[in-house]
Amino acid sequence: MKNAMKMLLTFANVLALFAIGPCVLSDQPDDFDVLDVMYEELQRSFEVLQEQDEPPYYISYEVTQDVTLNVSGSYGEIGFISDSSFRVLDIDLRVGGYELDNTHFGGAGGGASSISIETPRAIRNTLWYATNSSYRSAISRLSNVVSAMQSRVEEVDKSGDFARAPQEVNRAEFVELEGDQALFESKVQRYGRPFKRAGHIISNRIAIGGDVETRWFVNTDGTKVQVSEPYYRIVISASAKAEDGMILPRYITYASSTLAGLPKDETILKDIDDLIENLKQMRAAPLVDPYTGPAILSGRAAGVFFHEILGHRLEGHRQKAEHEGQTFKAKLGEYVLPKNFSVSFDPNLRTFGSTDLIGSYSYDNQGVRAEQVDVVENGVLKGFLMSRLPMKGFLTSNGHGRKNYGLPVVARQSNMFVTVEDPYTPEGLEEMLLERVREQGKEFGLYFEDIQGGFTITNRTLPNAFTVTPIVVYRLYLDGHKELVRGVNLIGTPLTTFSRVEAGADDYGVFNGMCGAESGQIPVSAVAPSILVSQIEVQKATSSRGRPPILSNPVENPEETSFRLPSIDR
Repeated sequence: MKNAMKMLLTFANVLALFAIGPCVLSDQPDDFDVLDVMYEELQRSFEVLQEQDEPPYYISYEVTQDVTLNVSGSYGEIGFISDSSFRVLDIDLRVGGYELDNTHFGGAGGGASSISIETPRAIRNTLWYATNSSYRSAISRLSNVVSAMQSRVEEVDKSGDFARAPQEVNRAEFVELEGDQALFESKVQRYGRPFKRAGHIISNRIAIGGDVETRWFVNTDGTKVQVSEPYYRIVISASAKAEDGMILPRYITYASSTLAGLPKDETILKDIDDLIENLKQMRAAPLVDPYTGPAILSGRAAGVFFHEILGHRLEGHRQKAEHEGQTFKAKLGEYVLPKNFSVSFDPNLRTFGSTDLIGSYSYDNQGVRAEQVDVVENGVLKGFLMSRLPMKGFLTSNGHGRKNYGLPVVARQSNMFVTVEDPYTPEGLEEMLLERVREQGKEFGLYFEDIQGGFTITNRTLPNAFTVTPIVVYRLYLDGHKELVRGVNLIGTPLTTFSRVEAGADDYGVFNGMCGAESGQIPVSAVAPSILVSQIEVQKATSSRGRPPILSNPVENPEETSFRLPSIDR
């Protein structure tokens, strides 16, 4: 490495070199190609910076355009409308080399700036200024990295900081947002009206949103990629309150890549009626005490179970970071699941049956083509999800470097598929559950039908544990009858819990949701069958001591009262 002070003295020269460029460039015709303009400016910047004492060895530009329309409300009234469109620029500029660069110890990319793509000059000016800023930051960070390395013991994983990737060129068709405000408003009003007739509902919300994310990506490897991914979602939430003060939430979520792919109104309204009735039953359901014993998770619940417990622990960067628990790093080639279980991730599959999978994409946020990754084959751990951050034994990306704009790329999940050979029928799985109940001397087993979500802890500073939050749970008794219960959280640690996974059924459920981690919120999907776990642990869920409302809801009979729900100014 060159002397750090000498590198810092080059900043004034960089400014002078860059300042010439935008002043002499002329605008191009209106039919210019955004990718071409970005790539030309990328090459120009890269060539100029090669004259510096510590030149970059890699630069990428990613412009993200997000067009959204969101409408929400409750009890058939509109409460919120948002119609937005913006564009941001992310730059990943690396100095040093593939083995050691400025991103060591974390911090690759991140920090978006707004950008206009209306004219070539506007694009070039923003890229010029942001590249200069990124270069200065990279030089300073590299100096800190070199200093820090001199005072540290030798690292165990010497796989480097960045992996080479093939050149990709792709221009996907630009997608426009479907639907309009009037359509979304009418659906919010229609879906909210049934809650007016339900006196036990203390809150509800209907949210309908459309989002089209278009990305233009170029890098110094020669990659030029344009993708346009639409996403539509309906979220229906409601809650009731039991006599002991416990808040009882329920959620229904529908997601699709097209507006037409969402369920018809009749289907959604029936689901709403079922939700309202279920919440009424839950108010009278008994509380569950802490329990260990056998349980069945429905396909949807099992999808979240695998996402939280296994999926996050197979993300490549977690096997390399020293603060991570690295739960499965030493388990390669070993059984982590029963022999008839396999797990894979495939962003290229857009649907499962008639259900759209929102974890789909063609290219990740590093311009790498999406790949199918078989992480568990016949129970044996085979691999990890990889970005362009290499790790020992896995030196290339498999197209799972993902992020939200303004944040650094890390390895993330996409569409997870859990498959079982020689599965049981759902009825057979229940019979097996009752056998385990008898063997363990229990009164009942548990059946987790629906979940709210979950979270997991993967680092070393806290217990390496997980929590899955079920919202519809039943006791299954030896005589075969089911009893709805409430107030349950499914908890545990990964290695112990996976050692208790015993069997799977031939039914499959789909979970579509948003996953949050270091690189922000991203859409993910999980497809899994119902599974039997020979022993799980549940703890009591948090509860409120507030009494149910004394006054009846004024919107039950709106024609008989002058009271109205407060509305938000639009």
